[in-house]
Amino acid sequence: MSAATLPHAFPPPVLARLRELADITPDLVVEDFADPRARAALAEAEVLVTGWGCPPIDAAVLAAAPRLRAVLHAAGSVKSLVTEACWRRGLLISSAAQANALPVAEYTLAMILLAGKGLFALRDSYRATRTFEIGAIVEGVGNHGLRVGVIGASRIGRRLIELLRPFDFEVSLADPYVTEEEAAALGVRPRQLHGPDGLFATSDIVTVHAPQTPETRHLVGRRELALMRDGAVLVNTARGSLVDTQALVGEARTGRIGAILDVTHPEPLPADSPLYDLPNVYLTPHVAGSQGNEIARLGLAVVEEMERLCAGLPLGHPVDHAGLERAA
Repeated sequence: MSAATLPHAFPPPVLARLRELADITPDLVVEDFADPRARAALAEAEVLVTGWGCPPIDAAVLAAAPRLRAVLHAAGSVKSLVTEACWRRGLLISSAAQANALPVAEYTLAMILLAGKGLFALRDSYRATRTFEIGAIVEGVGNHGLRVGVIGASRIGRRLIELLRPFDFEVSLADPYVTEEEAAALGVRPRQLHGPDGLFATSDIVTVHAPQTPETRHLVGRRELALMRDGAVLVNTARGSLVDTQALVGEARTGRIGAILDVTHPEPLPADSPLYDLPNVYLTPHVAGSQGNEIARLGLAVVEEMERLCAGLPLGHPVDHAGLERAA
């Protein structure tokens, strides 16, 4: 992993727990498997602890690591580092994607509540006028009965649905892989299990939580944006490529819909992108995922997986090769 990641993912208390379970070299943090120090360590390694910045674990790396049996990833997606050679070796692969899903779902919930209340526009108005009428009723805002459409029953999508339950929202879900029975287990009634068209057309807020795959590129394009109701808001905390940026610029410029974007394509946006300045667009710099003290949760997930390995138990968050293609 990157050297900058280690102290955040494994602060002293978490690193101490890891030391109780395994012989580790905490000072050996490499970003390149060609590093001679890495080659020496690989010869003895049974478990690799990886994180942001890990290069691919290819056949050459595995040849240098004859004793390796598990990769515990202190981050989300493993697509950039786990190669076919890992699966051929039969390595156990674990990811902290579930832990990383929690802050993303929390961020999304916060943005839904703020957007439903009309807070972004109200803040701008208050800043511009420096006054307001006490007791005045603000029309067209409020979270009571708000219709929230969730695209994708991913880890984040599922956690968000859980977080939405205490509120007076009407939640619908679009996911081609979710059955009515699975939706019911999530608390989404069959009539709220929409195809994408119905979800876009009926929701006040549409929030995107699908994985980035070739099939989901521009999942939200001109057609889908045109289906959205006047005043509706699009939230994207998944991947920027899921939304057609130019189509969104065109629709947002009309002022008909709003957008809350923590991810964009490209990322970062060009300095001259209209999305920076449109009053109905709220941009944040890819911070919905684990940040600051939340990163320690990723290291803790690895420690818990190491505890299971040492006890001879199955991994708690294994990555399945067959399901990886349609995962984040």
